[in-house]
Amino acid sequence: MSQPAGNPYAAELAAAKKAVVLAARLCQMVQQNIVQSSVHTKADKSPVTVADYGSQLLVSLVLKMEAPPSDSFSLVAEEDSEELRKDGAEEILENITELVNETIVDDGSYSILFSKEGILAAIDDGKSEGGPSGRHWVLDPIDGTKGFLRGGQYAIALALIDEGKVVLGVLACPNLPLGSTGNLNGSSSGDQIGALFSATIGCGAEVESLQGSVRHKISVCSIDNLVNASFFESYEGAHTMHDLTSSIAEPKLGVQAPPVRMDSQAKYGALARGDGAIYLCFPHKCYREKIWDHAAGSIVVTVAGGVVRHASGEDLDFSKGRCLDLDTGIIATNKLLMPSLLKAVQDAIKEKNQAPSPL
Repeated sequence: MSQPAGNPYAAELAAAKKAVVLAARLCQMVQQNIVQSSVHTKADKSPVTVADYGSQLLVSLVLKMEAPPSDSFSLVAEEDSEELRKDGAEEILENITELVNETIVDDGSYSILFSKEGILAAIDDGKSEGGPSGRHWVLDPIDGTKGFLRGGQYAIALALIDEGKVVLGVLACPNLPLGSTGNLNGSSSGDQIGALFSATIGCGAEVESLQGSVRHKISVCSIDNLVNASFFESYEGAHTMHDLTSSIAEPKLGVQAPPVRMDSQAKYGALARGDGAIYLCFPHKCYREKIWDHAAGSIVVTVAGGVVRHASGEDLDFSKGRCLDLDTGIIATNKLLMPSLLKAVQDAIKEKNQAPSPL
């Protein structure tokens, strides 16, 4: 897979793309045959599947094998082995082991088979804390687990942080149409399904099929009138405050189109290629956003010519460990719309905060 000349992160980008494509194959197999034993529940009540664990392990494996060596391998990832080491997790661990080894054998790139203990140890490669110095890979092995379980959108989202800055990102979106479409909640029978977005700072953003078709440069839309804009938000009401976004879109911005609700960072990919104009994310106060929730998607949009900001107007800072310090939420759009969008968001947040609490 050839890379653009002059890309200082060409080898890392190639490794990242290979990693998420292999992980996507495993995820697609699991999604096609979801069974009860394939789903586990973490202590925070969020569902996690054999695909989450298997995806994380495969990405870690490929990065270790393919990425240029560094002083130490650092992976900041969502999953760890704690739940799998508990009584009652034997069946899901057995499923993960079989699925990972089957995927590796089918791919043929590596002569490696994992034991159950090897699986647990490899999953724990993702326990790095990140930080402002050195290089850190950042991974959400399945962003949008609930969408994955529903048969909807999900993404394998991988980014590289170098000295506190995100420098590349890849998004494997197995259920997203490859071509732009106005019907993002579905697709026509003629659409090729499965998109791989990639971006490196200073080298542009691209999309190709998960099977490795010709790459196409992408850029955010050039809409400069909010009335003509459409916006993305999370499918799940538990992930974002739909009431806040609705109070911004039509009353404040004059947006006529209904929201496009989609799981996962696939929204960032769709925004980066111009399928919509705005992405609004306002997590509930009980959830603290993690760097893997936005690192890969934000760099894809930024390199495609967009802007991703805190609702306060500041840039996102991925250098402070595993969590993002957010001021209410995240907004993304093109450079033309950001000033008016930012003002509308800040006005709506101020009004919400000043409103009397319901009895």
